[in-house]
This record gives sequence, structure tokens and C-alpha cells, in this order.
Amino acid sequence: MAKILIVEDNALNIKLFCDLLAAHGHEPEAVTDSRNALDAAHQFSPDLVITDIQLPHVSGLELIRMIRDDEQLSAIPIMAVTAYSTTEDEERIRGAGAQAYVSKPISVMRFAQTVEDLLKDHGSHDLIAQVDVQANESEDSPGPGETGGEES
Repeated sequence: MAKILIVEDNALNIKLFCDLLAAHGHEPEAVTDSRNALDAAHQFSPDLVITDIQLPHVSGLELIRMIRDDEQLSAIPIMAVTAYSTTEDEERIRGAGAQAYVSKPISVMRFAQTVEDLLKDHGSHDLIAQVDVQANESEDSPGPGETGGEES
């Protein structure tokens, strides 16, 4: 189970996101006012932040940058959910520091899969790096039948 902070000003979207996350065994916490999002993140200590981009007061892009600049929160993966759907929008959102981008209206399957991928990737960065090193080392090692390799 992961703790997931949702920053969204639309009540229907909050309900949908919370219901989906809870159905997948996660603990969602919603913040409707983006001005309170950083404080909520510090108090809740989420494993993932999901934020809308079009928010009053503090935009989702600003919030993403604020999270990235916060020493305690900077490593938390961020998923942006937005009606913006051009390539340029995605580049801006990823450039601000979001690891994932899901456009509205959301695909329930894509939303759930993106959440799981982000949580899995976040929890296994060291493991992935180790696997990559081992894979590279084994690619450089002689194989069966090669000089220095094992015979079959």
C-alpha cells in the first residue's frame, strides 16, 4: 500500500482518483487548494504525488517545481493529470519535474498502470541500476564456447 497525495480542485476528479487508488489498495489523501499542497505533503509523507496542472492560485507546474526544490520532497515521483495534451505541454510538464503525464479525460486503465509503474520504479531505482550493471558485465564476459567462457 502506498500513500498518494492528490492535488486537484475538481470534486468529481478527486472522487474518481481516490476511489481508483483505494480500490488498488492505496491510501489517497486529497488537497483541493494548491496553496496547501506542500504543507500537506510534509505532513502526509506521500510515496507519490498526483497533481492537476490547471489549478487556481498555484499552478500544477509551479507546484511540481516547488516539490523538486524541496529537500524533503524532491525524490517523490510526480504524475501530472491535465487536459493539456500537446507534445509541447508534455515537454513542459516533464521539464518541470513530473515523471509521468496522463491527459484528461483519463483512461482508468492507463491511470492505474501509470501509478503502479511510478511506485514500482521509485522503489527499485537501486535494484534497476544493479541489474543494468550486472547485465552489462555479463554482456562483456565471454560466453560458452568463447575464449575464457564456460564450455557446454
